[in-house]
Amino acid sequence: MYRPVIFDLFHTLVHGADDERDRVVGEMALVVGVAPAALVAAYHATWRDRLVRWNVEETVRILAGRLGGTPTDEQVTQAGGHRRALARRVLGTVSTATLDVLDALRDDGHPLALISNATSETAEAWPHSPLARCFDVTVFSCEVGLAKPDPAIYRIAAERLGAAPADCFFVGDGADGELAGAAAVGMTVFRTTEHNDTDPGWGGTAFATLGDLPAIVRAATSDVSPEPDMSSAATRLR
Repeated sequence: MYRPVIFDLFHTLVHGADDERDRVVGEMALVVGVAPAALVAAYHATWRDRLVRWNVEETVRILAGRLGGTPTDEQVTQAGGHRRALARRVLGTVSTATLDVLDALRDDGHPLALISNATSETAEAWPHSPLARCFDVTVFSCEVGLAKPDPAIYRIAAERLGAAPADCFFVGDGADGELAGAAAVGMTVFRTTEHNDTDPGWGGTAFATLGDLPAIVRAATSDVSPEPDMSSAATRLR
């Protein structure tokens, strides 16, 4: 079996749209009756809880409450819908070129997996995105209660692929220490700078265009040393 390739999502396969996310959160604040800048700051401060604990409505209700708001159920639902619409838009921005790269890797025989530090609205939108058909395995932090660079989240992906971590390639921009996390469990790491140069201090292989990846993977796969021919060695020893 060809070695699996495991991808990060944001700033790797699609742009993270960070500015748009802040704008949407500010609009959500107006719906629930709190200051936009305060809700944006609260979203940034609670990113870990949002990645592994709270769904969309819980996030809105908890953060609005901390800021002195008392939103109605209807307002919470409306704000949550605004956030869900953003997730669908962001996933829908994947380029045809990126989909072509994923198809090329699959055509070469590589199983594909995704590990994403993502909140619940991304996981909900994923099955309807153009990317979903390309992947054999998806691991979202909000669903497993773990986030990169926790070694366990990489091992979950490898296990679901039926592979050892050391047999997998990992591709990401480097946010949240994900490259070091992948390397720590034995994965071969490639850094992409196509959407964002997130981890310039990473010393491993990097590429600027996802279209370069299939050739990089082929070269890395061919570099794996074959098992020694023990029958030939035995013949020589006779």
